[in-house]
Amino acid sequence: MANALVSVQIIPNTPNGEDVIPFVDEAIQVIEAANVKYQVNPLETTMEGELSELLQVIETMNQRMHEWGCESNILQIKVYSRKDEQASMDDLTQKYR
Repeated sequence: MANALVSVQIIPNTPNGEDVIPFVDEAIQVIEAANVKYQVNPLETTMEGELSELLQVIETMNQRMHEWGCESNILQIKVYSRKDEQASMDDLTQKYR
């Protein structure tokens, strides 16, 4: 059962000033490979799962950008967690859909 939602925006400092979109696409591939529920939005991606697992995914995303030659990255992270209940993207947004 998921106890957290984590939204992340990654802004890599690309090695030669390239467009960041291919780098962001690679970061999203890291999320996909982690087999967590996620939703890509225009300015950030939200993941649903156990907080420790989601933070590990973010660490892997950051490391992947370094592997791709980025000297630095900016990551903006938002966390919503529940103590004893499920945290769900669907539950939080259902009244708007």
